[in-house]
Amino acid sequence: MRIKKLIMSKQMKYQFVITMIGLGVLTALLVYPQPKLQAATAAPKDIMLFADHSRGRPFSKDPDVVNFKGKYYMYYSIPPFGDGRPRDGWAIGIAGSNDLQSWNRIGDILPAGEYEKKGLAAPAAIVLNNKVHLFYQTYGNGPKDAICHAFSDDGIHFTRNPTNPIFSPTGLWNVGRAIDADVIEHNGRLLLYCATRDPSMKIQMLAVAAAPMDSDFGRTSWKQLCDGPILKPELPWEKNCIEAPAVCKHNGLFFMFYAGAYNNQPQQIGCAVSKDGISWKRLSNTPLLANGKPGQWNSSESGHPGIFVDNDGQMYLFFQGNNDRGKSWYISKMKVEWKNNRPFLIKP
Repeated sequence: MRIKKLIMSKQMKYQFVITMIGLGVLTALLVYPQPKLQAATAAPKDIMLFADHSRGRPFSKDPDVVNFKGKYYMYYSIPPFGDGRPRDGWAIGIAGSNDLQSWNRIGDILPAGEYEKKGLAAPAAIVLNNKVHLFYQTYGNGPKDAICHAFSDDGIHFTRNPTNPIFSPTGLWNVGRAIDADVIEHNGRLLLYCATRDPSMKIQMLAVAAAPMDSDFGRTSWKQLCDGPILKPELPWEKNCIEAPAVCKHNGLFFMFYAGAYNNQPQQIGCAVSKDGISWKRLSNTPLLANGKPGQWNSSESGHPGIFVDNDGQMYLFFQGNNDRGKSWYISKMKVEWKNNRPFLIKP
């Protein structure tokens, strides 16, 4: 009987201790704030998320992808180091992949030359004649930013066009600025799309130019094809900005995926269609890809599209997003499919 009471006593003490430990953990959870989810962990595991950490924080914007010599290359914008080093400005990062899902940083393109001294950004890549051609913008010059061109035999080391910058729009309807380039081949010409602003520098809108495919894409090669914006903000969700045109072809038509509203307002992605690549009509009054819901990795925006068509014909929409109003930036992708000659997105 005494042995039984002793065993029961030990059991009661053990249960008491476990109960107190449990109450202590619960108290700690209630009293002490828990760390918030970072953008990368706020997304399901099957969603591709990439961020360049070379500048001390996860930050990658303005993606564009090519398949070059059997490997995928992604080009994107990265911010300055911010440590006082000479000619520290925005730059272009380069990542490589074998499957479009897992990406590794493999290089960057740093500012060089007087016209790039404040930085370069927003690359658009296209493979022509077994070379990667990159069309990108200068950064930090306000109304004087312009489009530049470079090319590479290996996708990593680039030679700049000696006539850089190669293009900026003219006309009283715009301020002469050119950013966010994209290019597509059509009927022996390379069409160059870019964003510009009105003379007050408030409204962002789109322009287009063309150069012969057999040219060097230098400054004298380009002819502006519009005397006004080919697309400008008109819908409530677009606010004061349409930028980042990403153009593809499908069934004989041009389709443009574009970013509406400035960053984190939120920026969202719309789509327009054209028969000639110059005159455009929206497919919908609502975004094709909206920003995420509160708590999701892209709750602050889903923006700056980049369209990539793989060798097998599968199309992908790459885009940027974050959930902290721009403290971090991640890049993701979705498959693009078609129904009744209209695109729709396959969400992971």
